[in-house]
Amino acid sequence: MDLIGTSDDWGAGKPDPEFFERVAAVVPAAASEILYVGDRVDNDLRPGKQAGMHTALIRRGPWATIQWDTAEARELPTFRIESLADLSPRMAEFNEQEH
Repeated sequence: MDLIGTSDDWGAGKPDPEFFERVAAVVPAAASEILYVGDRVDNDLRPGKQAGMHTALIRRGPWATIQWDTAEARELPTFRIESLADLSPRMAEFNEQEH
């Protein structure tokens, strides 16, 4: 399934909980089965986790660089990745541990 949802279309932007509720509503899976990948603890990970999603912090951009070594950035995400190339192996590893 391919999907593009924008804040303008939905009338809700991050970190508004409604944005994450909209994501969960359009994805054919439970919120607990969604991995939300973002580069900001405050805008992506915290609200994603509050919506019941797993989260991955990607180290890219200025916010991830600033927040990377904070306690919340180490403890909050399901896992952390250096690049999108790391995503698939980490997801496979996570899924193996869950089952």
